[in-house]
Amino acid sequence: MNGRWTSGERRRKWWCSLVGLSFVLLLLSSCGARGPKVTRLDPDTTIDLSGRWNDRDSREVAEAMIVDGLNHPWLTEHLQQHGGTVPIVIAGAIRNLGTEHIATGTFVADIERALVNSGRAKVVARADERGDLRLERADQWANASEATVKEIGRELGADYMLSGTINTITDQSGGEKVVFYQIDLALMDIETNQKVWLGQHKIKKHIGRSQYTP
Repeated sequence: MNGRWTSGERRRKWWCSLVGLSFVLLLLSSCGARGPKVTRLDPDTTIDLSGRWNDRDSREVAEAMIVDGLNHPWLTEHLQQHGGTVPIVIAGAIRNLGTEHIATGTFVADIERALVNSGRAKVVARADERGDLRLERADQWANASEATVKEIGRELGADYMLSGTINTITDQSGGEKVVFYQIDLALMDIETNQKVWLGQHKIKKHIGRSQYTP
């Protein structure tokens, strides 16, 4: 052998290189096209992946506590003292005192929804919402027609403020843990500072290995 490639050998080498390159490009293309698998779920579906506070906890705790709060003597006394007029409630701060991140804004919204949907109380805008409403009324006085402009100074004053805390305790050993949530709410008479109702709800979760398969 003189060390030179024959024409047939060169063609075979060229084809092998081409096939190899094509395989590599195909492999890279398939890897690049692979993305996360997304499965759409019913919003009411409960999936506890991590055991942390989730949307179902927020909704169910809010509904249960409002049902409890509206079935106590304070409401009967209020209706008797105010000629059957339903109470006006404003949602105050819900403070998360645990280390786990909890979307307290969502919980407040669930509380307000449960109150309004009960038909047994009225809910007025929170402090962070009133500023926008007042700016809108001021703008209407400057720009809206006289027939549609909304009056200033006709806001409903709340009778009661609802506020509370969320506490979390975690007990962990190895790959398992138990998480305990305690939610405390207080309904206070704004004029007298009297706490007319104190509610409490508890959740305990045992978290082991994940068994969820989408």
